[in-house]
Amino acid sequence: MRVSPSRPAPPPPEPLSPLVDAHTHLDACGATDAASIRAIVDRAAAVGVQAVVTIADDLASAQWVTRAADADPRVYAAVALHPTRAGALTDDARKAIEELAQHPRVVAVGETGLDNYWPGKLDGCADLATQKEAFAWHIDLAKRTGKPLMIHNRNADADVLDVLTAEGAPETVIFHCFSSDAQMARTCIDRGWLLSLSGTVSFRNAKALREAAPMIPPGQLLVETDAPYLTPHPYRGAPNEPYCLPYTVRALADVVDRPADEIAQETTATATRVYKIGESCPP
Repeated sequence: MRVSPSRPAPPPPEPLSPLVDAHTHLDACGATDAASIRAIVDRAAAVGVQAVVTIADDLASAQWVTRAADADPRVYAAVALHPTRAGALTDDARKAIEELAQHPRVVAVGETGLDNYWPGKLDGCADLATQKEAFAWHIDLAKRTGKPLMIHNRNADADVLDVLTAEGAPETVIFHCFSSDAQMARTCIDRGWLLSLSGTVSFRNAKALREAAPMIPPGQLLVETDAPYLTPHPYRGAPNEPYCLPYTVRALADVVDRPADEIAQETTATATRVYKIGESCPP
């Protein structure tokens, strides 16, 4: 997920509307206050991205994204501790996350889940046992709040399924930045879970994902940027932002051989439904 600050930002794509960015990180994109939040979502709105869900990965970020959602009507939030930061889920952190999750503009509990890539590579990264404990707590929180569970899954398909089975999945489960193969996609689809696709679907080396993408039914498909990461081809490695979402949707349209505007309409309807953000996105 490396981003090169020396690479120029991608040019604005041709507009594609309506779109909802189902998972982004406005703070990591450089937003700090209401004006900078507004600037990012204005750039997105100019190309058809009418709403964004900004995601927390630690406690400070959870507090920030909630304020960001209050700062602009086009912004919604999700709160949790990222699995790599699961070791910070103290009693005080649980209490704070639980309070933030009650906020009406917090539309999901996430991103939580399991990451089997970073332990041993990243200083301070939680081990898998600690991640599983935190994941189970977030699952319970999603069920108690009635909000979707947004899952981060990296190299941990079997373990994620084991925890969801043991704990019992909430009503709505979203696999953010789904990057697994067709077998995992089929398992998720059969259980009624949603799969959110990012710029990775445009990567030429993402063969397994590109084979899985056509399997996803319209009502279980979301699209996201995961900005500032995972900028779609041909801008891979450049800074990503919500305004880049049309590039990903058009790449996805090529993979699944469907019109991009049809995917835009369907994924927006699905995002509106699962995040309960009303019958239509803000103008």
